[in-house]
Amino acid sequence: MTTSSTQTKLMTNWRWWLCSLLFVATTVNYLDRQVLSLTYEEFIKPEFGWSDADYGTITSFFSIFYAICCLFAGKFIDWMGTKRGYLWSIGVWSAGACLHAACGWGTSLITGEADITAVEIGSKAALAVSTTSVYLFLLCRGILALGESGNFPAAIKVTAEYNPKKDRAYSTSIFNAGASVGALAAPLCIPPLAKSLGWEWAFIIIGGLGFLWMFFWHFMYDKPEKSKHVNQAELDYIHQDDAEEEAQKAAQSEEKAIPFLKCFTYKQTWSFICGKLLTDGVWWFFLFWAPSYFDNQFGAKASSPLGQGLIFTLYAIVTVLSICGGYLPKYFVEKKGMHPYSGRMLAMLLFAFMPLVALFAQPLGVNSPWWPAILIGIAAAGHQAWSANLFSTIGDMFPKSTIATITGIGATAGGVGSMFIQKIAGNLFTHAEEAGTAFQFLGFEGKPAGYFIMFCFCGVAYLISWVAMKLLVPKYKPIKV
Repeated sequence: MTTSSTQTKLMTNWRWWLCSLLFVATTVNYLDRQVLSLTYEEFIKPEFGWSDADYGTITSFFSIFYAICCLFAGKFIDWMGTKRGYLWSIGVWSAGACLHAACGWGTSLITGEADITAVEIGSKAALAVSTTSVYLFLLCRGILALGESGNFPAAIKVTAEYNPKKDRAYSTSIFNAGASVGALAAPLCIPPLAKSLGWEWAFIIIGGLGFLWMFFWHFMYDKPEKSKHVNQAELDYIHQDDAEEEAQKAAQSEEKAIPFLKCFTYKQTWSFICGKLLTDGVWWFFLFWAPSYFDNQFGAKASSPLGQGLIFTLYAIVTVLSICGGYLPKYFVEKKGMHPYSGRMLAMLLFAFMPLVALFAQPLGVNSPWWPAILIGIAAAGHQAWSANLFSTIGDMFPKSTIATITGIGATAGGVGSMFIQKIAGNLFTHAEEAGTAFQFLGFEGKPAGYFIMFCFCGVAYLISWVAMKLLVPKYKPIKV
């Protein structure tokens, strides 16, 4: 037996325990994000007298504020250090999640209404309760967004610290799977908690998981060189790429970075902006509005077995189908001999057709609620596959020194687009519900017509974005600095 094989055999594997912690953190992240959408229609809306326009305001604010925070989250993690930065991040978002539970108490205290559920509908007191509660929820969502923006930068930094290059993609795929697990677990645990203990306790219990995670992180994480759980064999394994990375850093330091404002003079930047602007909001629309849609359209409350089954099915389809997002471009390049950028754009075109099935969600929904769940799941899976390849186009077009800048610009564009989509959806549903039979669209009337309009937009958004990207950058054209 060689020395190398002996070291491999005796090597500790602490990096995978930390990867498990990253997985749990990402799962909790998505659970905290979904508590509001899964309690809104059945519990929160009737208590505070909200309209869909109010809910749209809250979700649109979360979208844009989260995107803005993402621009600075990476810098914050680098400044604070991985251990403290991650603790601050999850501590802030867990506090924000738990604070939602105090919004009812705060509304009662500010408005002077001892029982906010007893106020007369349409009265000044009811308006005060609704308005005050919306502002309190906006504050809590802002705190949640601020903390959540640090999750992925911190997780990716830990992955780079504890893994050689060849293991980083695998490690990232493991912790990123927490997003899918969180989306699948949410409908199974959050509505039952809200129904049995009250919606406030759903926020407190799910939010409290983050504080529990902080305990383990504090005692389990340290730099590989300082960790008592990492032996020399594992440390050598982790740092096997150090010489190569140092050479790359030296080369990158010589590479000129593109100034921020100058980035907007390139069509490639606007191509990426177009790809994010119209499509990010579609994902957030499905995430925030699907539980409300199933409740309004089919009477399937989020706490009912049917409601839980519909939402679980939707995200199960997303989890399974989105896996092909990274494989298809690889197939075009390796099997068909295409250029990487051309293969990626062809894959994105195919993925842009997947959301078109959302056009049939409303018409087929008259037969069974399972049709919308399946079709929306396919459309959302198309988004995940589209998004994975869209991010990769940055590396195709821009020098490494500017990739982070372009990513931040795109994230902000996606947040702006999502803000408008959430706000428009909320106002549209409120108007459609008030107008009743006077509001019609392709054979549907009232609120169902409003949903049909939004599904139509979601269905065609990706093809519009792809055409815009292709018009701006017809063929592969990397930027030379």
